[in-house]
Amino acid sequence: MVDVGTGRRPVSRLRTRLLAGLRSRILAVFAVEQDRPPQWTLDLEDGIDTGFFTPDSAAWTVHGGVETMVAGIRALLLQAAHPGALAGVHDWSRYREDPLGRLDGTIRWIFTVTYGDCDTARRTSDYVLKLHERVVGEYLDAHGVVRPYAANDPDLLRWVHLAFTDAFLSVRQTWGGRIPGGADAYVADWALAGELMGVVDPPRSEAELARQLRGYLDAGDLTGGPRVDETLAFLRRPPLDRSLLPAYGILFAGAVATIPPEYRRILGLRTAHLGPIPLPVVTATRVVLWVVGLVLHGESPSQRAALRRHRRLADPPAVPGP
Repeated sequence: MVDVGTGRRPVSRLRTRLLAGLRSRILAVFAVEQDRPPQWTLDLEDGIDTGFFTPDSAAWTVHGGVETMVAGIRALLLQAAHPGALAGVHDWSRYREDPLGRLDGTIRWIFTVTYGDCDTARRTSDYVLKLHERVVGEYLDAHGVVRPYAANDPDLLRWVHLAFTDAFLSVRQTWGGRIPGGADAYVADWALAGELMGVVDPPRSEAELARQLRGYLDAGDLTGGPRVDETLAFLRRPPLDRSLLPAYGILFAGAVATIPPEYRRILGLRTAHLGPIPLPVVTATRVVLWVVGLVLHGESPSQRAALRRHRRLADPPAVPGP
């Protein structure tokens, strides 16, 4: 039956309202008002160059996919396996009191480096490093030795970079489309972001990424423990709108499923099972991501702003004659 006044079926109008409500709740997670992007995303239209990455690059493509929601969870899970990296988060981060604020800061850095001009990417990375200067303390390493830590320590920066790169690459390979240039192109692209953050000689191929990650495992530098358990409990059930928790639970399970077994054992994570039967979390995650993509629809505000900058630079306004 069609509504005479609108020409639209009541079911269609209901679906539209439901999607709009879901969209607003999802955007709220990322501190975005409905249909009003943060000013920093709009500012990505400014700048005098196209930035480090172009629309046909691996980094631009990977970071523009809806599956990055899973990648963010996976990166945080793997990063927690290093007690030095986790100590800085535990001692200094306000993720418990303001998890969305911390998430917003991370998203801002990723998108600014990916889609902004070169100067903005450098300034944003320098700002993050400046914030890190006060993040110092001590931690008990995996060998039972008390060690000092600093957020800008090259070894800790490397671990965070490796966990991030591996997460976004693995998730894209599981649920995303093709990567321009393949996996090696993405690792090489994001090596530049690592260098902006002070990582010395970051990996530039998928094989080198795996080798450097394995180095931490083989050295016995990764461990679980009470702090890891506390962090994982928070990530398993963060303070989201209750209507989003079922879908988030599936995304969390999907993130866990992509972590290799040797790292899952350290973290004390298991893939989702119903008794002895493994659950189809990869398929379920694909469905959730499809729905989220349908709700959010299209390129992100950061991508659109960057594309406007690219078009402006490709076709500068004519200079009036004398």
